[in-house]
Amino acid sequence: MAAESLYRRLGEREGIGAVVDEFYERVLSDEELRPFFEDVDMREQRGHQTRFLVTAAGGPELYDGEDMEAAHDHLDVGHVDFSRIEVHLADALREFDASDEDVDAVVAEIESFRGPIVENRPPNP
Repeated sequence: MAAESLYRRLGEREGIGAVVDEFYERVLSDEELRPFFEDVDMREQRGHQTRFLVTAAGGPELYDGEDMEAAHDHLDVGHVDFSRIEVHLADALREFDASDEDVDAVVAEIESFRGPIVENRPPNP
């Protein structure tokens, strides 16, 4: 019997959507991260993030958003901000009883985007 996929272990789209909702509750409660989302349609953002994580977890949806660098180019996301996002995501996953192995797998997938989001930006003035 084949091993159960990360997508299934996370509860498929419904479970991942619940994790995303919890994640954004945490992010929007974080005084350092909240400003990044001031002018964002959070309903649309939650759907977008759910599709992204479904794709990242090996689910049937394909992420169809902008590439990471283009999507974040107008933001001043630093390494500390990026790390805070990862912590909130890990905590949201744990809230839904994701195993340490699954949390590590999701965070590793997110970490793979640090370069395009943070490191390829011009230095701050």
